[in-house]
Amino acid sequence: MKLIGSLTSPYVRKARIAFLEKKIDVELIIDPVWSADSQLSGVNPLGKVPALIMEDGGAMFDSRVIVEYADTLSPVGRLIPSTGKEKAAVKTWEALADGVLDAAILVRLEKTWAPRNGQVCQAWVDRQMQKVSAGLQAMSDGLGKNPWCFDNHFGLSDIAVGTTLEYLRFRFPEITWGQDYPNLADLVNKLQTRASFIETAFPA
Repeated sequence: MKLIGSLTSPYVRKARIAFLEKKIDVELIIDPVWSADSQLSGVNPLGKVPALIMEDGGAMFDSRVIVEYADTLSPVGRLIPSTGKEKAAVKTWEALADGVLDAAILVRLEKTWAPRNGQVCQAWVDRQMQKVSAGLQAMSDGLGKNPWCFDNHFGLSDIAVGTTLEYLRFRFPEITWGQDYPNLADLVNKLQTRASFIETAFPA
């Protein structure tokens, strides 16, 4: 299988970590998403990464679909409960983490590509940053004093939250979540020792 993506996308990183934790070999194909040379549209009509090309030539996207599919391919290191309320709880953690990412990336795009003579829409930025702040608070409250986000063992919840927090550190160093939420910092410090997180670390 081939995973189309980039080294700086947190959604791609989440999928890569899932495959590594499942001990499944996937070839990473770097694609210049924003370039006219991008081949992504032939795989994902939405032009977003990650996209997975399966062995039969079929394709799937986005990260949430790919991660859930990866978890079915091997019994090693179950990441998502199979059914019921437990599965919904883990997927809610993922939705929370992805929602924080979505808001943060909208802020980055607004500041990077503002079309109004370089002037950003501050009201829009503030609205998105409110989502980031609320999401961080919810993550910290949900984790509490537990060692992991859900059911006291490592899983997709931790991958999603860890990837989001490290992306904020990568692109938004001014957000002091590590100081504000020591329990989240402890979680990320623990995740950073895992081979899957080390191998997929964002570029320096």
